[in-house]
Amino acid sequence: MAAPHAHEVARAAVETVDFLRWIPAAPLAGSLFLMLFGRRLPRPVVGAVACAAVLGAFALTVTAFLQVAGGAAGTVLHDHIYSWIHLAELDVSASFNLDALSGTMCLVITGVGFLIHVYSTGYMSHDPDHARYFAYLNLFTSAMLVLILADSLPLMFVGWEGVGLCSYLLIGFWYTDPAKASAGKKAFVVNRIGDAAFILGMCVLFWAMADLGRASLVFSDLNTAATKLDSGIVLTAALLLFIGATGKSAQIPLFVWLPDAMAGPTPVSALIHAATMVTAGVYLIARLSGLYVEAPVALNVIAVVGALTAFFAATVGLVQNDIKKVLAYSTVSQLGYMFLACGVGAFGAGIFHVVTHAFFKALLFLGAGSVIHGLHEEQDIRKMGALRSKMPVTWATFVVGTLAIAGVPGLSGFFSKDEILAATFDSGHHVLWAIGLLGAAMTAFYMTRLVVLTFYGEYRGAPEVLEKAHESPASMTLPLVVLAILAAVGGYMGVPHVLGGHNQFGEFLAPVVGHHELHLSHGTELGLMALSIGAALGGILFAWRRYSAGVTPDERFEESRPDLHALLGNAYYVDSTYQHGIADRVVDGSRALWKGVDVGIIDAIANGFASAARMFGDSWRRWSTGNVQHYALTLLIGVVTMIAVVVAGGAR
Repeated sequence: MAAPHAHEVARAAVETVDFLRWIPAAPLAGSLFLMLFGRRLPRPVVGAVACAAVLGAFALTVTAFLQVAGGAAGTVLHDHIYSWIHLAELDVSASFNLDALSGTMCLVITGVGFLIHVYSTGYMSHDPDHARYFAYLNLFTSAMLVLILADSLPLMFVGWEGVGLCSYLLIGFWYTDPAKASAGKKAFVVNRIGDAAFILGMCVLFWAMADLGRASLVFSDLNTAATKLDSGIVLTAALLLFIGATGKSAQIPLFVWLPDAMAGPTPVSALIHAATMVTAGVYLIARLSGLYVEAPVALNVIAVVGALTAFFAATVGLVQNDIKKVLAYSTVSQLGYMFLACGVGAFGAGIFHVVTHAFFKALLFLGAGSVIHGLHEEQDIRKMGALRSKMPVTWATFVVGTLAIAGVPGLSGFFSKDEILAATFDSGHHVLWAIGLLGAAMTAFYMTRLVVLTFYGEYRGAPEVLEKAHESPASMTLPLVVLAILAAVGGYMGVPHVLGGHNQFGEFLAPVVGHHELHLSHGTELGLMALSIGAALGGILFAWRRYSAGVTPDERFEESRPDLHALLGNAYYVDSTYQHGIADRVVDGSRALWKGVDVGIIDAIANGFASAARMFGDSWRRWSTGNVQHYALTLLIGVVTMIAVVVAGGAR
């Protein structure tokens, strides 16, 4: 496979500020306030406080972003808060940096996050734990902002673990339901596997940097020193950190937690799957782009894993019937495209897709929540249909999101997806390009299937549910409209040169992640674009014709190919293989250790001493009868024993 293009990053112009700390502090303050006083406040006030906290963070982010955008290329705002860890050679400060990359991510997190908070005021308005929900949502936002703004790996890890904790709390929010509680636990455990690799990678880099005389884990130092580090060390650290990224960003083999994360409230799914947690792994790779270009083998691994994940999840999405499960596997697939971009050295293209994906995937999840809300918690698309007239705003915005993710020309997903596919082809990864193109066609197919079965045709559920179906309140539909506009026009900040644009987004990120220059002729690039458009339109038209009559095609497929249908429907049995092949074996081993070691040895020894003490006490208790003669006899025996000991000692 071809090596990535040269990675040239402009020297940063650092400006010291003292207000970046308030970006994550605002939602953190909102979370703490709601934890302490939320239960005593009226519901509207709780929602207003939570939304205001995120809106404040958004306003501060806009201020900082404009300062970076208006400065020289490579401008970085630096906020040193305090010296955090000073131990031997390790010196870590709690400092935040905002540059083109982190500024873009913070805008997405706070902007889309604010819309999700507003949507939640309507969606969760009747939940009895209203205050707890918004406290967790604010805390999640704060942790994600720490992750993005951190200037070093240790501080990033604080935010990394924070979003892991909050995902557990939010996915298992309705913890009285065992299935939902189990889903939260699963997300927590699977992410810990990746986090262990993250820690090991961090340790490898620390000792390698210490050997250079610079025991630093600051991102700028790591990227700069990467060329001086041993290639084996760089490869090891890069792969370990990538394993950590596969956990957070749900790539093969650690993707299994994300589909189950649908157990949480739908706005949580939008927040986790669109703008925040699942993009953390992509951000980590892009942030350490200088390190990764020095490990071409690691980049090839990332590209292969990303392409396979995109294809794998797309095939599974073809047969899902839960409206949220379709979108969940779609998220896994789209994350695969982001890693594919990073793997071929097009880090800017990967982040571009992060941004556009945040718009249309948040829109789709919130649209799904609107459908579920309108149908009184129904999620099976086989029991839907004909909802276009009942939910006109939800339908219109959902269609925009679907066309965007399918890659229809002119919408945001078209520009970012096409840039990834073009970069993949240009890098010489032609097989991975073909896999990505096929995945794009399947994406258009299963998303059109979702739209047709949900909004068109005849209603297939209970008549009384259809009678009560209704459009969501303005607090839920207004965010849908805003996100639909962003999903429609968001791609125009990255119009490629071949279409007369200047790819302003890529140029803006270039000082941080390097500039990935395509070496394709205009004819080749336009040909690739035509194939991409053809794949999208072909998938849409095929699904439209196939499902316009209802779910009959799925029923015929299940009857004719039950094994293949079951294979796809159960996600290739990866989850069950983990359960029976690993989790159950660990439980069985733990149970054997408990019975053999804990009960059989440790408890046996402790219980043996206790039994001996009890027998000794029982034997002496027989003398405590209250009879004076027995006590006198005991005294006599004691005196005689003492005299015998003294006499024996004197005889020696």
